[in-house]
Amino acid sequence: MADSDIRALPFGTLVTAMVTPFTEDGAVDFDATAQLANKLVEDGCDGLVVSGTTGETSTLEDSEKEDLFRVVAETVGGRAKVIAGTGTNHTSHSVEMARRALRAGADGQLVVTPYYNKPTQAGVVAHFEAVAAATDLPIMIYDIPGRAGIALSTDTLVRLANIPSVLALKDAKADFAAVTRVLANTTLDVYAGDDGLTLPWMAAGAVGVVSVSAHVATAQFRALVDAAAAGDFATARRIHFELDPVIRAVMTHIPGAVSAKQILKMQGVIPNATVRLPLVGPDAVEMETILTDLAEAGWDFSRARSESKA
Repeated sequence: MADSDIRALPFGTLVTAMVTPFTEDGAVDFDATAQLANKLVEDGCDGLVVSGTTGETSTLEDSEKEDLFRVVAETVGGRAKVIAGTGTNHTSHSVEMARRALRAGADGQLVVTPYYNKPTQAGVVAHFEAVAAATDLPIMIYDIPGRAGIALSTDTLVRLANIPSVLALKDAKADFAAVTRVLANTTLDVYAGDDGLTLPWMAAGAVGVVSVSAHVATAQFRALVDAAAAGDFATARRIHFELDPVIRAVMTHIPGAVSAKQILKMQGVIPNATVRLPLVGPDAVEMETILTDLAEAGWDFSRARSESKA
């Protein structure tokens, strides 16, 4: 995709929700982070979410997050959009993280629906208004009721779309009728928040995907997004089917941060698959299931299979 096309959208089209590489003792590995960010962009990503769910944001200190925003911005700034995961369930904390993201050079922010405390829709609107008022960073709303405990109603999304800096929606609600109403009644750039729904969401008018599986199959996702954007749904459908076992391997057996790191390690992209508690690595049965899915996609990790059985 040409640079002019990237600049036309505030968040890009193929956005990977990056893992946060750690050293074996659990410290943030900033060198590996920069290398991963660079590889993802070179392979086709035009946006990166830093310190989102897949980045294990809930186990990162604020200072670590700000340093991650800065490192990724310094590494890929101008070549891809750097989207800082700033959202929390504490409004003043989210405001502080938005300011840190701006200071670190991020291009925008991913702000999740406040989780756990289950505010009313009016409370959600007030939360987003406060975050938007803190900086001029563009906002991508993250609607994920499975994690947040509440869904954003269509009326709420229409209302939030009137906030000048709210420009996009990462939809992880898996409700086609609801996302259709958002597409029909707002000018928000909508992104599939479930990897396997990229094709149908883009067929309805979404601009792209915020993906975990794109870590390990970046070129295929780039081709899928480009084909769907061009209206070449025969090609997009073929790639969608090819990606199905990969997406299953990454997204359906264990948390995506864990599986993505395991596969990236097997691909030689990151030096280890360390995660922070309460996440843990896969057991032998989980690893075998992941490898079986990848084998269905034609990926040969026979050495990893042997090691998992040892």
